[in-house]
Amino acid sequence: MSAYRPIQQLDPLLVNQIAAGEVIERPSSVLKELVENSLDAQASHIDVRLDGGGIRRIAVTDDGIGIAADDLPLALQAHATSKISSLAELEQVGSMGFRGEALPSIASVSYLHLRSRTPDAEHAWAIAAPYQQVEPASGPVGTRVEVRALFDRVPARRKFLRTERTEYGHCLQNLRRIALAHPNVHFRLTHNQKVTANWPVASFTERVRDILGDDFIQHALEVDNEHEQIKLFGFIIRPEHAKGSAEPQLLYVNGRYVRDYRIQHAIRQAYRDILHGDRQPQFVLFLYVNPKEVDVNVHPAKHEVRFRNDGAVYRFVLDTLSHTLAQQPLGSAAMGGAAQSATQAPGQVPPLTAAPGAAPDAQTMHGPTDPGAWAHGNASAPHSSGGNHRMPTYQRDLGLRQAPAPDAWRTLYEPLTGSQSSVTPGGVAGSGKATPTAAPDDPASPYAEEDYPLGIAIAQLHGIYILSQTRDGLLLIDMHAAHERVVYERMKQKYQQQSLGSQSLLVPVVMQASEAEIGLVEEHRESLQSLGLEVSLGGPQHLSIRAVPAMLSQGDIETMMRQLLQELAQLGRSELLEAQHHQLLATMACHGSVRANRRLTLDEMNALLRDMERTDRAGLCNHGRPTWYFWHLNDLDKLFLRGQ
Repeated sequence: MSAYRPIQQLDPLLVNQIAAGEVIERPSSVLKELVENSLDAQASHIDVRLDGGGIRRIAVTDDGIGIAADDLPLALQAHATSKISSLAELEQVGSMGFRGEALPSIASVSYLHLRSRTPDAEHAWAIAAPYQQVEPASGPVGTRVEVRALFDRVPARRKFLRTERTEYGHCLQNLRRIALAHPNVHFRLTHNQKVTANWPVASFTERVRDILGDDFIQHALEVDNEHEQIKLFGFIIRPEHAKGSAEPQLLYVNGRYVRDYRIQHAIRQAYRDILHGDRQPQFVLFLYVNPKEVDVNVHPAKHEVRFRNDGAVYRFVLDTLSHTLAQQPLGSAAMGGAAQSATQAPGQVPPLTAAPGAAPDAQTMHGPTDPGAWAHGNASAPHSSGGNHRMPTYQRDLGLRQAPAPDAWRTLYEPLTGSQSSVTPGGVAGSGKATPTAAPDDPASPYAEEDYPLGIAIAQLHGIYILSQTRDGLLLIDMHAAHERVVYERMKQKYQQQSLGSQSLLVPVVMQASEAEIGLVEEHRESLQSLGLEVSLGGPQHLSIRAVPAMLSQGDIETMMRQLLQELAQLGRSELLEAQHHQLLATMACHGSVRANRRLTLDEMNALLRDMERTDRAGLCNHGRPTWYFWHLNDLDKLFLRGQ
């Protein structure tokens, strides 16, 4: 048995070194604390100098309000701060720091020199740890903190540091995160006597472009929503440009970079049915909430926060991003603007609001100022006929001719002056009288992009694709992927309105089922009913499907039911089902959509195109695959060397 050891007060230096283990992990942690102190001091210019990746030296100089000479010794004492003085102020912290732990913790594991000058002081004053003696010094208004030989005084910690290159990478990453949140501050970084980053004062968009690059800005959607005491703004990547990497995924709460799994889950949920495969969304988002509603005193390094009403914050973020993603218009910029690049990868959806290579301006980032320019509706009611919805008639005179006989090849070069059959605006076959075709430049042309962003269907290819002619090019549409999105969005809307009506089957579909599958049906009966499904026991090992959602009555019902049961088995507890309803609806929509090799009439093809124009997220199917691809006339001309 070990000998009894009496309780004793720890030495202040040991206390600070223990605290440093929580606050100071590596050079990048030191850099973060020092730069945040500079921001709290209202600095407009921050200069950072590193040697050896920050292991040998870190120096941060700012032009802030400085520290008075009498306060310099206190600045190196634990829990001494000028940022809060009471519990009431702690409950509504607006500064980056507030605990008074950073400087004493850093000083306990390194050699620290602090020099500062206030605006009303005749000269600067300096103090060095561990000597704690204040001396006069020369220097401009502001503060300079220099940290040398990090962890030399704690060898056990020093051995956990990585190479200089790795530590420098972490320092640069931390500085980028901070600089993104403060575009009104000039940051400069020097490493081993070489300037490696310089970000002057700029607008928010320019700062994002400077740090994350033009590619991110060009392929991003702007987010900007405010409701009472909560605001969310920033940029999120367009789903068709999402990558397999999670970088960048930057989330800020009241200007502070955090890692909040609830909000990140809300972001993933907003992308849940528009990302292909294992792609992940990239974003830089700033959430501002009343400080009284946020607890930042959770994590030693302040990387986590808690919300008083996290459910409301979660819903606000999810609804805002879902609405932003749903408002990607099938715009004329893609259809009738600058030619798309001939090198664009097949199957990649072209940008919908700006020509490739053009930086989005304020209008393209916020969407068109004239809603009537788009055949696109309100996200909250994508199929209503009110508001800004354009409800174009489904059909126009297509101006088509019957295919010529094989021995009449010369007629291929004759102009298309009429058609053997026509389709009336009401969608009924005409009398067969020839109708002149409007010229492409005629305002009354059936290919006018403001009427039909997705053009007019002219043929079906291999029973899979629809060919559509637009004013300025050719569209190729995957009919199953497109119809899947249309059906899915309708089902989501009806489910939200609690009006996902079911249709009784004249002959119930009976399927063989295991005991586990029968148990799942019993356990989730109410949830299945909310999806419009009526399933009962049809025998010892059989299930009888007696009703399905009306819009899926012609689909593959048995296959759909087996897939649903498989997903229910994977979800486990029934209370998790609510969060997965959209996934189940997507499965149902997939099996209820038009399948490959089904021949469609021109009426049906054009009806599908018109439905796509009124459907949110119509550019991508439920699995994140593109639903259409566009070739501009200029691209087609290049293929045949026209004009060369």
